[in-house]
Amino acid sequence: MARKTETAGQADPLAPVTLAVGQEDLLLDRAVQQVVAAARAADADTDVRDLTPDQLGPGTLAELTSPSLFAERKVVVVRNAQDLSADTVKDVKAYLAAPAEEITLVLLHAGGAKGKGLLDAARKVGAREVACPKMTKPADRLSFVRGEFRTLGRSATPEACQALVDAIGSDLRELASAVSQLVADVEGTIDEAVVGRYYTGRAEASSFTVADRAVEGRAAEALEALRWSLATGVAPVMITSALAQGVRAIGKLSAARGGRPADLARELGMPPWKIDRVRQQMRGWTPEGVAVALRAVAEADAGVKGGGDDPEYALEKAVVTIARAARARRG
Repeated sequence: MARKTETAGQADPLAPVTLAVGQEDLLLDRAVQQVVAAARAADADTDVRDLTPDQLGPGTLAELTSPSLFAERKVVVVRNAQDLSADTVKDVKAYLAAPAEEITLVLLHAGGAKGKGLLDAARKVGAREVACPKMTKPADRLSFVRGEFRTLGRSATPEACQALVDAIGSDLRELASAVSQLVADVEGTIDEAVVGRYYTGRAEASSFTVADRAVEGRAAEALEALRWSLATGVAPVMITSALAQGVRAIGKLSAARGGRPADLARELGMPPWKIDRVRQQMRGWTPEGVAVALRAVAEADAGVKGGGDDPEYALEKAVVTIARAARARRG
């Protein structure tokens, strides 16, 4: 049987063997939940056994999957399958060759070289495969948020999705929870203003929010975000780093030739969504303004790393200088 790779949420959860591959905990858990839900929909008395490698010794799987007098449906979940002992791997491979009826085996595997023999064996017998990759790129998390809204049957603007990622960060569980809350509480299309009302505290604590408001020339909002960030424990050096990235992105895109976001993304080493955002931010900038802003960032960086007596003042001065530079062309 040919291997079929799915995302966590697609059909056929009652295949004899499901292989969930990756390191994104939320997606791995969802893959398990989907199988369990389908099994219990078919039989409310389904027995679920959720095991870690230390709980699955030689002979344990055979015991769990042996025929029952009552022919009960069972789901056997094996987590971190790449860490199983050699003897237990032999047991699992033997089972894969002749899976029992009314039993669904779910193998959670991190992928990679460790335990690859078991991974290959499951694929060879045609196990249903669910991809659960770690989402390390902002664009991946943005796609995840969009998918969450679609799954829940709701519409959210691109700006709202981006604002939610900016506010919440990289934790997929928290992103999923935020989407669920917004869908439950808000009627109609969810836009950036709605996300701002719900998550302004977290968004304002982001060093990148400080940088975004500064390079957009919004000095008052940038200063407010800066003060909130410092009050909530954001390290000053993180803020200077975000300011530097924001100004450099303006400079890079200003110097680049025109082109599609995808082409510029490859040329400048930025994701396409950031190209679009920086294009909007750079409207008031001049080459001289970029130079002034970079000097301001360098001075602030020296100030927060011990070159000055008041890191907070150094940051405030940099934010105001950057915001003024951003409005040079408009002025």
